[in-house]
Amino acid sequence: MNLEEAGSVPATTSGEPKPLHLISERSRWTEQDHEDAISPQTAPSDTSLLDAYSHAVTGAVERVSPSVVNIEVHQAAGRTRSGEPRERRGGGSGFIFTPDGLILTNSHVVHDAKRIEVTLADGRHMPATAIGDDPASDLAVIRVEEPRVSEPGLAAAALGDSQRLRVGQVVIAIGAPYGFQSTVTAGVVSALGRSLRSYSGRSIDDVIQTDASLNPGNSGGPLVDSSGRVVGVNTAMILPAQGICFAIGVNTAKFVASRLLRDGRIRRSYIGVSAQTVPVHRRVVRFYDLPKESGAMVLSVEENSPAKRAGLRDGDVIVALEGKPVAGVDDLHRLLTDVRVGVSCPLTVLRWTEKLELRVVPEEAK
Repeated sequence: MNLEEAGSVPATTSGEPKPLHLISERSRWTEQDHEDAISPQTAPSDTSLLDAYSHAVTGAVERVSPSVVNIEVHQAAGRTRSGEPRERRGGGSGFIFTPDGLILTNSHVVHDAKRIEVTLADGRHMPATAIGDDPASDLAVIRVEEPRVSEPGLAAAALGDSQRLRVGQVVIAIGAPYGFQSTVTAGVVSALGRSLRSYSGRSIDDVIQTDASLNPGNSGGPLVDSSGRVVGVNTAMILPAQGICFAIGVNTAKFVASRLLRDGRIRRSYIGVSAQTVPVHRRVVRFYDLPKESGAMVLSVEENSPAKRAGLRDGDVIVALEGKPVAGVDDLHRLLTDVRVGVSCPLTVLRWTEKLELRVVPEEAK
């Protein structure tokens, strides 16, 4: 048996075996080609990935930083032995969200403020007045005086949509503590739909949890996505657990700010549930022809509350109130306004796969 019959040397087109030196050359080329294919030079380098991440963060910071302000607050702290009024100083951060000088911040930063002074990113100092604050959501709106004609205008931050956030998404926390230039920390959204107890004692629902750590004095500053849009208002940090920080979703902040501008306070109705935003299975959405693919799942029901009397249970998913779709906790908060206090409202819920219509009579929140 010759080499061609054994399969050791492939035949040429003419039927004659190839020379051994050509076979060895081809083998060497194949090995080299394989090495080139798996060479690190052809794979994405860590440096390029880190550069892209760095550019995204720096771009977002450059867009938002001109809107971030430091807030210095003077509060009454009793009287001295001689009878003179005593002041306590505090502060935090905030961000301008309208060109005429409206600023969003935390309620605990400006609550009971006797005097407020704001330091802009360009170093200008301006007095400010409180429009209103809502301890239940730890949000407040203040206004600075409009700049003179000869001075540069105010840069307003663009507001995003916290409903579109996803776990793992990159976010950046920005603040202006103690009048220094803005401080920046970056991280990812580690959880959505968290509940946080505000300093007023009321639970704040649908809170964003992130590992973008907050520096002291950063409360009230913006939490932004990689495109530079505000998706939350930084509000707190759990001290025993390093790096776990929270922000109020910007959708909730938009609603609270609009009511504070209109009334100076938030008058709410409540039904007595703790809830979080959850997706609804697509088959259930199609079967019942629901307008939204998410709802507000009841985590707990308070005793002697309107929800308890209406028959709500833990695990029920609220998808509509008085015929209006509820895509999540933000929608539920917006619908539970003062006009529904004492009014019997139809409440649409999903219990497992069954759609139920309940009647609830909201009460005024204390």
